[in-house]
Amino acid sequence: MSLPQLNEKQREALLATQGPILVLAGAGSGKTSVITRKMVYLIKEKDIPARNIVAVTFTNKAAREMKQRVSKLAGAKATQGLTVSTFHNFGLNFIRREYKKLRMKSNFTIFDDQDSLALIKDLGFKEAESDKQLLFRLQQQISAWKNELILPEQAYNQAKDQEQLIFAKVYEKYARSMKAYNAVDFDDLILIPTLLLRDDPEVREKWQNKIRYLLVDEYQDTNTSQYELIKHLVGQFGHFTVVGDDDQSIYSWRGARPENLDQLAKDYPHLQVIKLEQNYRSYGRILKAANVLIDNNPHAFVKKLWSDKPYGDPLRVVTCPNEDAEAEKVVTEIISRKVRTKNGRYSDFAILYRGNHQSKIFERTLIANNVPYKISGSTSFFARSEIKDIMAYLRLLTNPDDDNAFLRIANTPRRGIGPTTLEQLGTYAQIRHISLFAACHEIGLEQHLQGKGLDNVRRFSDLVSRAADNAERGDSVGVIHDLVARIGYHSWLHETSSTPKAAEFRWNNIQELLGWVEKGIDDNSNDPNPFAAAVANLMLRDMLDRNEKEEEESNEVQLMTLHAAKGLEFNHVYLVGMEEEFLPHKSSIENDDIEEERRLAYVGITRAQRTLTFTLCKKRSKYGEVMTCEPSRFLEELPQDDLDWDAKRKPLTEEEQEQLATDNISMLKSLFAD
Repeated sequence: MSLPQLNEKQREALLATQGPILVLAGAGSGKTSVITRKMVYLIKEKDIPARNIVAVTFTNKAAREMKQRVSKLAGAKATQGLTVSTFHNFGLNFIRREYKKLRMKSNFTIFDDQDSLALIKDLGFKEAESDKQLLFRLQQQISAWKNELILPEQAYNQAKDQEQLIFAKVYEKYARSMKAYNAVDFDDLILIPTLLLRDDPEVREKWQNKIRYLLVDEYQDTNTSQYELIKHLVGQFGHFTVVGDDDQSIYSWRGARPENLDQLAKDYPHLQVIKLEQNYRSYGRILKAANVLIDNNPHAFVKKLWSDKPYGDPLRVVTCPNEDAEAEKVVTEIISRKVRTKNGRYSDFAILYRGNHQSKIFERTLIANNVPYKISGSTSFFARSEIKDIMAYLRLLTNPDDDNAFLRIANTPRRGIGPTTLEQLGTYAQIRHISLFAACHEIGLEQHLQGKGLDNVRRFSDLVSRAADNAERGDSVGVIHDLVARIGYHSWLHETSSTPKAAEFRWNNIQELLGWVEKGIDDNSNDPNPFAAAVANLMLRDMLDRNEKEEEESNEVQLMTLHAAKGLEFNHVYLVGMEEEFLPHKSSIENDDIEEERRLAYVGITRAQRTLTFTLCKKRSKYGEVMTCEPSRFLEELPQDDLDWDAKRKPLTEEEQEQLATDNISMLKSLFAD
C-alpha cells in the first residue's frame, strides 16, 4: 500500500494496529486522512473483512465523507459491509438487531427533542407549565442522567435537593411512558446498547467477536455512556484507535468529557500515544498564538502545533466604538480585501462569534452593502413544530402503523388523550404486537382502557380513518384542508404562539406545506396512490433537509458560532466580540469555568489559514442600556509581539496618509480597468 502523502507521525498512526492506540490529532493535522487510510490498510494489508471494522464519529457529514474516501481508495467491493456511522446511528442499528433481547417491538418509535419535551409537559409537572426555563432544565437533567448511565431509581436515591427529587420522579414517569410507547429518545440510542452490553455477557461476547477493529473520531467529545459503550465493544485487550484533541473539547454542555482521554490511559495501561502536530492549514504566526493561548490550560498530554507554511502577517486587534461600528468595520474590510485579492471570493471570509444573538447586526450590515452571506444554524423548515405536526397527520393517513406520528398528534391539538391514556394504549399494543392505531379499534382494549380515555382514543382514530379513506378515494387535497380545519389547528396556533403575528407566520408555513402536497400529487398522478407518493417524497425531502448543507459550494461570507465552526477552515477569519462576558462568556466567568472558553477561542483561532482579525467594542448595548466593555483576557494571553493593536498604534504621518490615499486610488483604477 502506497503511503507517499503521509508524514512520519501519520504513517506511525496508520501502521499501529495492535492494542489500544490514542492519536492526539491537533487542529488541521490531517486526522481524517489517517482514519480513512487506516481502514483501507486494515482491509487490504491486515486482511480484516470490512464487515468486522467499525468506525464511529459525531456527525452524518463526517461519517459520509470518511466512507466515501475509503470506498474511493479501496473500492466498493472491498468495503462492502464496512460500518462508518455516528454514535447514534450505531446505537440505532444495535437496538434493531437486539430488540428481542431488549423486549421491544421491531417497529419502535424514535422521539426527537420536541417529542420528548411534549411528553415531559404532559406528565403532570405543573410547575414547569409556565416556566420554560424550568422545563428545559428538567429535560437537560434527564438527558444528563442518561449520559451518565443513571436510571430513575438511582437518580431518586442520589437526589441532593427537592428539585432533583421532583425531577427524578418525572424521569421515572417518563421512562415508564417510553417503555409503554415502545419508544426511545436520542440519549437512549447510547444508553440502551451500553446497558445491554454491560449486563448481558452473551450479547457482549457476540459483539466483541463481530468487531475486530474499532475506530473512534473526535474522541474528546465522548460522554460517559459513549466511553462505556466503546469499552464494552472492544473488551479488556481490544484493538482500537481513538483520535481526539483535548484542546478542542467544547461540548461540556451536552455531556462531553475531555477527561475521557486521561481515563483511557488509566483503563489501558499499555495505551500507545501518537501525536499529530504538523498543521496543514494555518500560517505559523496563527499557530504560535494558538499554542501560547492554550498553554494556559492544564494538559495530560502536551503537544505543539507547527507548520511549514509562511509565518504570516501580525494578528490584528481592532477596537470599535460600538457594535454598529464593529459590523461596519468588518463588512467594509471584507469588501475591500475581496477587491484587492486576485480571484478573491466572499466564501474566503468567515465571521465567528460566541453567541447566535451576535449575528443580527452583521446580517443587517451585509444586506445593506449587498454582500451575499450564509448563516449556519438556522431552523430548517421541516424542523418547525407546526410542520412536524401536519407531517405527522399526513404520515398517519398514509401509514396507520406509524407509531411515532400517532404519538405526536394524538393530543395535538388537545383532545383529552394524556400520557396515562397513551401508556395504557401502548401497553395493550405491545401485548398484542400491533400498532397503536390498530389497537384503538380492538374490543380487547376495553380491558385496559375505559371511560373518557377510551372514548377520546376511538374518536381520534375514527377521525383519521375517515380522512384516510376519503383521501384514497379522490380529492386528497380537499380532505387534508378539511382535516386541518376540523381539528381546529388554526385556533390551536393562536393559543400556543407568543403573538398573533407569530401564529399567522406558522399558519402560512402550513399553507406552503399543503401547496407542496398538492404539487406532489400532481407530479405523481400516474402512481397508483398519488397522495401516498407525495407524502413519501416530502418525508425524503425532510431527511435531506436535515443533512448538513455545508457541502453546497457558494460564494458567500460565512457567519457562525465558534461551536459550529469546529472542523472548518477559512482563508480570512474575523473573531468578533473579543470582550469579557462575551468570550469568555459571563456564565463561565461566574461558574469559574474558563478552560472550555479558552478552548473555544483556540478553535476560533485555528480556523484561520492566512489572516486573523480580532474585534472588540468599547461600549455595547445590552438589555436596553449602553455598557462599557473590557477586552477579553484571552487577548492578553496571546503573544503580544505577534499582535497589531490598532488602539496602541501611532497615528499615521502626513506622508503615510498621502501614500495610503495614492495606493487606494491605484487599487480603484485597476479595478475599473479590469
